[in-house]
Amino acid sequence: MNTQRILITGANSGMGLASSIALAKQGHEVIMACRNEERGQQALQQAREQSGSDRLKLMQCDLGSLDGIHQFAEQFYQNYDRLDVLLNNAGVVNLKRKETKDGFEMSLGVNHLGHFLLTRLLLDAVRQSPSGRIVTVASGAYKIGKIHWDDPNLEHGYTVIKAYAQSKLANLYFNQILAEQLQGTNITANCLHPGAVATSIGVDRDTGFGKRLLAALAHTPFFQTPEQGAETAIFLATDPSVEGQSGHYYYRKKVHSLHSRAMNREEALRLWEWSEQQTGIESSLHV
Repeated sequence: MNTQRILITGANSGMGLASSIALAKQGHEVIMACRNEERGQQALQQAREQSGSDRLKLMQCDLGSLDGIHQFAEQFYQNYDRLDVLLNNAGVVNLKRKETKDGFEMSLGVNHLGHFLLTRLLLDAVRQSPSGRIVTVASGAYKIGKIHWDDPNLEHGYTVIKAYAQSKLANLYFNQILAEQLQGTNITANCLHPGAVATSIGVDRDTGFGKRLLAALAHTPFFQTPEQGAETAIFLATDPSVEGQSGHYYYRKKVHSLHSRAMNREEALRLWEWSEQQTGIESSLHV
C-alpha cells in the first residue's frame, strides 16, 4: 500500500502507542489522538524516538465529551482533508462506576458512543481516501455482554465486567451496521479481538499498587505485550490482503465467526438508532 494517513485514538499508551510506533516505522503519517495533553506529548516523543519518524502528530481528543469530540473533528478538518485509516483503539474499564462529562457510564460512553460519534464526524474525510478503512478494537468479552436497555448506563447493579462486556458487544453491533451502511463505497469497516494484553487499561498507574500490577502483568506469560496485541489492528489498517473486506471480526489476523449474541441485527439497529439519539447526530439509516 502507499503511504497512509492514519488516526489512532488512545495513542498515548498500550496498544495505541505500539500501533503508532509500528505504523510510523512503516512510513505512514500517524495522528495520535490522546485525551491527556501531557501524557500525549510524552508518548509523541517516545514514538518519534522509537520509530525514527517525524511523521507523527499529536491531537488532543477527549472521547468522554461529546463537545470535545466535535471540537476535535473541527480541528481535524482545519488541518486535513483526507483520512485513510481511522483506528478506534481507545478503551476504558473501571472497577468503580464513573461517568463521562455527558453523564454516560464511562465504558459505554468512551468505548462505544465516543467512537460512534467520532467515526460519524470523520466519515467525510475517510470518503476522500481511495480506499478508506475503519478499524475498531473490540474484545472477546462481548460473549458475556448484553445491552441493558432498561439501564444502559448501569446506574443500578454496576459491575466492571457487566460494563465492559456491554461496551464491547456495542462495538460489534456498531461495526455490523456501519459496514452495511458503507456497502458500495470506498470505505471498509472491520473490528478485532486483540487477545489478552498487558496494558494500563483500568489501572491507576499513578499509585504504587497500579505500578506493581502493571509490572506483574508484563511478566505474566498469559498476557501479550502491547506490541503483540497491536499486530491485528496494524494488519487491518495496512495489509493489502484485506482490501475490500468489510464487516468482519478478526483475531490473530484471521476472520473469526461471532457468537450468536453478536449477530442480532435487530439489536444492532436498535443500538445504532439509540446511539444517534444520545449523541445528537442526524440519522443515516437507509433501511
